[in-house]
Amino acid sequence: AKHDAFRTIKKEVILSLANGLFFAIIMGIIASVWFDKGMLGVVIALSMVINLLSAGFFGSMVPLLLKKLDVDPAIGSTVILTTVTDVVGFFSFLGLATLILL
Repeated sequence: AKHDAFRTIKKEVILSLANGLFFAIIMGIIASVWFDKGMLGVVIALSMVINLLSAGFFGSMVPLLLKKLDVDPAIGSTVILTTVTDVVGFFSFLGLATLILL
């Protein structure tokens, strides 16, 4: 059971990293060209990778944790996961923008 959980988390993180890199490259280039600021594209790309990685990690962790706590994962997972990914996305974008652009 523990091995299956680790394997599930690992698989989700790898897939979310692949998705994050793919879409980050596309959106980073589009943002760089659209706004004529290369570093803005870098900020957007990096924050997308961070956000998708956290979504993959927490998207697999939260249901497993809720199941371990004898709570129906279908009830609480969506609210918790949406909150976590929104907060991570918000702060990763603003934090990276502050570090890179200012």
